[in-house]
Amino acid sequence: MPDPRTAVVFEEIECKSIVNRVTPGTVRQVPFRWTLNPYRGCQHACTYCFARSTHEFLGYDAGRDFDTRVVVKVNAPEALRRDLGRPGWTRELIAIGTACDPYQQAELKYSLTNRCLRVMRDFANPVSITTKSPHVIRDLDVLEELSRVAEVRVNFSVATLDDEVWHRTEPSTARPRKRLEAMQKLAERGIRTGVMLAPILPGLTDDPANLERVVEAAREHGASYVHDNVLFLRPGTKEWFMPFLREAYPHLAERYAKYYRGWYAPQSYTQQVHQQVERLRMKYGLLRAEPVGPTAGQLAMAM
Repeated sequence: MPDPRTAVVFEEIECKSIVNRVTPGTVRQVPFRWTLNPYRGCQHACTYCFARSTHEFLGYDAGRDFDTRVVVKVNAPEALRRDLGRPGWTRELIAIGTACDPYQQAELKYSLTNRCLRVMRDFANPVSITTKSPHVIRDLDVLEELSRVAEVRVNFSVATLDDEVWHRTEPSTARPRKRLEAMQKLAERGIRTGVMLAPILPGLTDDPANLERVVEAAREHGASYVHDNVLFLRPGTKEWFMPFLREAYPHLAERYAKYYRGWYAPQSYTQQVHQQVERLRMKYGLLRAEPVGPTAGQLAMAM
């Protein structure tokens, strides 16, 4: 039988607007007020993805449907041109990839992210992109052009360099090293880049050696900053992730059941992890300043 992850259905829709405002009252917690997602659902199939529950709004499940039923907003570039051309628009930063990766495999077919970036360039509009995909380098030229007229930041999500953990938790993504190589190519062209060390998985990617390998590699590949965030499990994601954990890492099941009675791991644990990453940032000369782009925890508050 074929791998079910390859049996992807693309559902093409048209939207009236593509720029979404962050829920009022959460702007203080997130460094952006506007988001853009050309796709809903994500072929990367990350077991822990916080956005899984958003698929339930469409009547789909947050598990396999999220991985294989991708909604494609085929008129996203045209809708964006209308949004940015409105009299009241003041060229605020737009964060791309806050729910689904804008460079997932669907982008190779539809090129919606590429076309949206060209609209951003035409309007000199600041943008932040978050991705796990080296496919972003296909847009290197337009990103470079946009960076001459507006702020551009590209955030690469890299939680571990361990091949076994990567392959199990992010089964349809590019190898972390490939992401870092893509980041270096952008940085060499003057595009501001950073690493989102997230989500940090208790017992899997939180050991000091793993964290240091990621931070050191980030610096070596041109990152200006590293931001970290510990795994959180909202409803929809938790029901998908916990059975995976019990099968793949049964020795951690009891610990996760204790840690994740709610959405978040214990504060004492998360503070310890943040302090450890902060020491590494200082050691490798990377910024601690909040990147102009989403982190997993921030996005949870923005949904």
